[in-house]
Amino acid sequence: MYTLAVRRDFIARHFLIGGDWGPENFPNSHHYILELQLEGAELDHHGYLVDIVDVEKHLGELVSHYKESMLNDLPEFEGLNPSLEHFARILATSMDQHIKDPGISTLKIILWENDAAWAAFTIQRTAN
Repeated sequence: MYTLAVRRDFIARHFLIGGDWGPENFPNSHHYILELQLEGAELDHHGYLVDIVDVEKHLGELVSHYKESMLNDLPEFEGLNPSLEHFARILATSMDQHIKDPGISTLKIILWENDAAWAAFTIQRTAN
């Protein structure tokens, strides 16, 4: 199994809702580090799992959407606590819609919000 990973970092703001999480209940920012991992069993005729330029383009667009934003104000977080776990799922689902390479069997987002805390969301694709 081959794995290709691409990382980006960005700053976004949020505040948690629905509980007493101290300072996290108030608007605050995090320096997120997003790692996208793609897995597949076969390489294409160029020896690539996926076109990394295409992956970087889509990842850059995704990060630009969230960079310097207040997550709570975005429609994809409507009715959700903007937790690290929800954010990782939203990012993974968005990337899954843009990366259509048939050789990709697994797409995983690992999202760090600081040096000690991260969450991940994995999408397993079924063979067609």
